[in-house]
Amino acid sequence: MTTALLTTAGARIHYRVEGTGPVLLIAQSGEGDADRSADLVARLTDRHTVVTYDRRGLSRSTLDEPGRTPTVEEHADDVHRLLAAVTDEPALMLGCSLGALIGLQLAHDHPGRLHTLIAHEPAAPRLLPAEECAGTLDALAGIQDVFHRDGWRAALGGVMAATGIAAHQEREPDARPQSFGPERAANFTAFLAHDLTTLRRSTFGLAEADALATGPTRVVPAIGATTDPTVYSYRCAEVLAERLGTTPARLPGGHNGNLTHPRAFATRLRELLAAAVHGG
Repeated sequence: MTTALLTTAGARIHYRVEGTGPVLLIAQSGEGDADRSADLVARLTDRHTVVTYDRRGLSRSTLDEPGRTPTVEEHADDVHRLLAAVTDEPALMLGCSLGALIGLQLAHDHPGRLHTLIAHEPAAPRLLPAEECAGTLDALAGIQDVFHRDGWRAALGGVMAATGIAAHQEREPDARPQSFGPERAANFTAFLAHDLTTLRRSTFGLAEADALATGPTRVVPAIGATTDPTVYSYRCAEVLAERLGTTPARLPGGHNGNLTHPRAFATRLRELLAAAVHGG
């Protein structure tokens, strides 16, 4: 495993590379950083060169202007530059929630950078019908209001409800639980203060999804097998799949199945990637 820093526009991005085989970048949800999916990564490195990173403003990825809210286009450009630093070939990508939105923006803004994107429950409210989109944006704004008034612990329940994450989830026996230590709390604070605004302001919608349908990146919308189908990110995957003329792929677990079911998630992910690559 190697770790490095990449200087991009306005930030320095910490990333790690481990394994052998085709490059697979994993973009995490919410407060997730390069260490977030360690159990999953360990089950992928035998077949893939796995790249994980701290999103700008989280953990070891520092900003030139601390406290500034990035755009989703900036996040996508960070990944574009990161992949260019590690491979000359179109890469594979798993994006989870906000990471999936970043992947979709990347595929739109930098055609050819990705061969395949597995977009797991993308946090892209503007894919939704107008009334549903407005209700989602209002709910996300309400979560931020709670955060600004009462802090991240008070807002945690709202985030879990919005994404369908239960307080007590089933886990694979050897999946390591993820507690809220000081660094994760700092990242969650940054997510609520800035990246939640980023996804609320994102304009990625139906026109951009339609453009991806004829672009060079194979986009595979995905949902968690146990996710409540009424939550907005599940619905975003459904709408995205409809625009792309496909059906959502199902992966084990719920919104954060990459954490709770890493073994089964890795098996299914490898199947999806292999099918995408071998299919063209």
